[in-house]
Amino acid sequence: MTEVTISGLGARGEGIAEVAGQKVFVPFMLPGEVAEVDVTGDHARLERLISASEDRIEPFCPHFGACGGCQLQHLGLETYRTFKRGLVETALRRVGIDTPVGELIDAQGAGRRRATLHARREGSGYMQARSHEVHDLDRCPILVPALAKATDICRALQQAIGECDVSFTATRTGLDVAIRAEKARAKPERLAPITQQFRIGRLSLNGEMLLLNQVPAVAMGKAMVDVPVGSFLQATEEAETVLAGLVLEPLAKARVKSVADLFCGIGPFTLRMAEIAKVYAADSDKPGIAALQKAVRNTQGLKAVTAQVRDLFREPLTQFELGGYDAIVFDPPRAGAEAQAKELAKGKVKTIVGVSCEPKTFARDAAILIAGGYRLESVVPVDQFAWSTHVELVGVFRR
Repeated sequence: MTEVTISGLGARGEGIAEVAGQKVFVPFMLPGEVAEVDVTGDHARLERLISASEDRIEPFCPHFGACGGCQLQHLGLETYRTFKRGLVETALRRVGIDTPVGELIDAQGAGRRRATLHARREGSGYMQARSHEVHDLDRCPILVPALAKATDICRALQQAIGECDVSFTATRTGLDVAIRAEKARAKPERLAPITQQFRIGRLSLNGEMLLLNQVPAVAMGKAMVDVPVGSFLQATEEAETVLAGLVLEPLAKARVKSVADLFCGIGPFTLRMAEIAKVYAADSDKPGIAALQKAVRNTQGLKAVTAQVRDLFREPLTQFELGGYDAIVFDPPRAGAEAQAKELAKGKVKTIVGVSCEPKTFARDAAILIAGGYRLESVVPVDQFAWSTHVELVGVFRR
């Protein structure tokens, strides 16, 4: 055993200590705490807490510490908020951006409406921390009530088709359940009773729909949008509302009449922006674009929306194509939008709003825009992945 004192928190929420001149990471620790740990390489396992921080609180979930789904339930609220905000501040500082970061907005709402669980012989749940073994759960308290039986569904599916990963989405019209399995040979007659027992709206396997009782749909502004199999959706309904509000505010302030929504998905921003401006929307998700187009056709009171399938990583909008818009909104996957940012930096669009789930790639893209003459006016962190080390953000750029 080695006695250590925690000096700070790392980007993954682990306590940082020094052992023999080397940095060591200890999960579930807080700055200032003293503990005995078992060190292996640059990580250590907590064996005995000698001196606890005043900021330590009792985790609300009995599975915390064994389940790898959450990392931060032991943090007091102020320490937690400072940590999340600091993830964004650190990412910006590392690329030389000194724009002040706003206060963290709590967007967990009623809980996560999306989750992926693992169904194995040993149980159903999330992977254990730093392990490929599943931690068996009875229920997960950070999910919306509609997903209260998610682990029961996983167990039933494992018994029917074998080991698999199961993605859940709670929608306005029922549960959408998507199975991923390498060896499954599912027969609809074996799965139909499960869909009826748990009132599953749609069941799919490896991207192919098996059973449909009700098309999963969600509300986006005035519109109802059918959710395609595998399409992206914000993890909480509250986060989608908060992010959309942060996107719309600078556009309304600038009184824009035309907007390009890049990496638009199924249209959470597009459909709301179309209430005040004409919108061009682009994404590589073909079913997502089709769902957006259908929603536009079936929704009254929207201005013109043009939605196009386009791979913005390989074929970003050029500076010449961008010239026809008053504002640009981009919300890329975790990898960011480097190619598109380079084209944006060459353009003259007055207002750009960037949404990101990865502060590091946002900072990289922001540095490109700033080098091209933009000013990062504001950055606001949004917390939808509560008790994890993930954070969303919205940044507003002006030229």
